[in-house]
Amino acid sequence: MNRTELQRLAKERISDAEVLLAARHWSAAYYIAGYAVECALKACIAKLMKSEEFPDRAFAEKCWTHNLPQLLGLAGLKAKFDAAMLADPELAAKWDTVKEWTESSRYARTTQAKAELLYEAITDRKHGVLSWLKRRW
Repeated sequence: MNRTELQRLAKERISDAEVLLAARHWSAAYYIAGYAVECALKACIAKLMKSEEFPDRAFAEKCWTHNLPQLLGLAGLKAKFDAAMLADPELAAKWDTVKEWTESSRYARTTQAKAELLYEAITDRKHGVLSWLKRRW
């Protein structure tokens, strides 16, 4: 999967989450919204790869994760993101919400409030995590 495909998937997943919210499918919306961030972070990682370069195996294996804070580090964005959060406390609050998402949330029942909070934390145009990542992918 390449960077362009991951960008497309991030956009599709957040759109899917919006539809699921409208249909009142809170748990599914929460789960799918988290995948939008995962795809965006993996697009940022893909940006680091040079097409003619064979990827380091240890690094590549670390990228096969759903752990959002770990992916942020692997994308080489942790220091920049930490600085952005210091400058924008609303972004920091939104990341606190987003980083709680896990792949295992697919097994959890999620409330409307929790699903909407995650969606807002991801999509807010000024302070949202996806908005920040899109400027770097």
